[in-house]
Amino acid sequence: MKRLLPLLAIPLLLTGCGLRPVYGGGTQGAVAQALGNVDVAPIEGRGGWLVRNALNDRLGAMSGGSGPRYKLVVKLDDQITGFGLRADAAVTRERRTLRARYKLIDEATGAQILDDTAGSDAGIDVTSSEYATIAAEDTALERLSQTVADQIVTRLALFSRKAANP
Repeated sequence: MKRLLPLLAIPLLLTGCGLRPVYGGGTQGAVAQALGNVDVAPIEGRGGWLVRNALNDRLGAMSGGSGPRYKLVVKLDDQITGFGLRADAAVTRERRTLRARYKLIDEATGAQILDDTAGSDAGIDVTSSEYATIAAEDTALERLSQTVADQIVTRLALFSRKAANP
């Protein structure tokens, strides 16, 4: 019983500090309603296709609300940089970097209401097998696209919560 009492006090302490859940109210909450109204514009390239699908998966899980409609425009910068040189000048390691600059636009007024960036990087071992290196680069892009999509949705959720509760 002595160990159970501190565990029961944690929720009371968290509410006392002003901590509120972002998705309070579930699918009927202000954040879920706002995120359910976001349309993702097409994004160029394979990385763009992956990021757009990840964003649509996350935003599509929210219920469509009756509030203002938004359009999310994303521009990607995908780079692979070689480093870790051997004595024969061969690259032994690569870094794949995926950066996204995104803008949230109110479709009714055309006003840009959010302009932000997200990004991540991954290390890739370069092997003697070209196939293995290409497969590692593709896998890194898939992981990075998921990470960038998570960052964008998190930022949109925080923005929506702040707009709903000024």
